[in-house]
Amino acid sequence: MKRFFKNVKNYWSYSLCAAQAELKAEVANSYLNWLWWILDPLSFMVIYTFMVQIVFNASEPFFPVFIFVGLTCWNYFNTSVSGSVKLVSSNKAIVTKVYVPKYILLLVKTFKYLFKMMISWALVIILMLIFKVPFQWTMLYWFLIMPVLMVVTFGISTILLHFGIFVEDLFNVTNIVLKLLFYLSGVFYSIGTRIGGFASVLLLKVNPIAFIMDQSRNVLLYGKTPNFEWLAIWFVVGCLLSWIGVAIIHKYENSYAKVI
Repeated sequence: MKRFFKNVKNYWSYSLCAAQAELKAEVANSYLNWLWWILDPLSFMVIYTFMVQIVFNASEPFFPVFIFVGLTCWNYFNTSVSGSVKLVSSNKAIVTKVYVPKYILLLVKTFKYLFKMMISWALVIILMLIFKVPFQWTMLYWFLIMPVLMVVTFGISTILLHFGIFVEDLFNVTNIVLKLLFYLSGVFYSIGTRIGGFASVLLLKVNPIAFIMDQSRNVLLYGKTPNFEWLAIWFVVGCLLSWIGVAIIHKYENSYAKVI
């Protein structure tokens, strides 16, 4: 990992500038510009709130904020993971002409999606004020939960980045798995309340994004302390996945240009 940290240090400024350029390009021809980064998650919150709370009579406290916390975690995970599969081939012009460690392309996307996620978390705070969620000291544990989300997401993404080059069908398979995972992660419902029993305990332990959503809601909305043991477990798993993914990329990245 020494080589990894050295490359991240060397390409840090490049990654930030590239992420900034992508963000600007994304809204360059839009009338509402960066407002879409606010309107997009808010519109989904309204839709899911109506569908689940009114149609299906959900009763979780602070439900609109509950939904938005889930969407914020999910959007970061989903966009990062799905985008990693074809990341190298979509940057063919860079990969075939100059040497850039391929996980630096992933770092650029990480900065981009992290910026969008921070906007969403700012909206979460505003929604908490609107819906009068009590502010408690347990909210500080959020700063322990977010690194787990980022490390797990990066670890999965590095592995998919590599295999996405050699397995054409992986993109479609990943999208199907992510759609299934969306409904199994409790984005718009409480796994503990709606599923209950051993199944909910198992789902919250083996599904990292479901666990992270649940812990985020507990510390932000309900004044609970997080499950430190499983936070540590998933942080270690994320670090291990990242180490495996980076090692694979270091070993095979010279052959990527020949394949794409």
